[in-house]
Amino acid sequence: MELTERTHLATATKPTETKPTETAPGAPTRATGTKDADGMAVASFILGLLGLLVLNVFLGPIAIALASVALWRGTARRGRAFLGLGLGIADLLVLMAFMQFDSTVSWNF
Repeated sequence: MELTERTHLATATKPTETKPTETAPGAPTRATGTKDADGMAVASFILGLLGLLVLNVFLGPIAIALASVALWRGTARRGRAFLGLGLGIADLLVLMAFMQFDSTVSWNF
């Protein structure tokens, strides 16, 4: 009887095994969210840079939105996101300057 009590106590004090929680297939994980935010930071920088040359009425606001979302999601590339944000704002400022100079909604050389 003593043996069964010890066995019972030994099994009662064993920690139970925990299974990892299963997530839905395709559900974003923390690493995926960070990679997405890093990609958005780079995309905002590239679009902001391109917007200085062409289609700044479209690319400027897109660069601003992507940079804002990347910063909100906590990107590891904060500098790139801030550059994208600044370039997106610069796109709109360049557009406004050329609009004042040409008195049109678009500009050309």
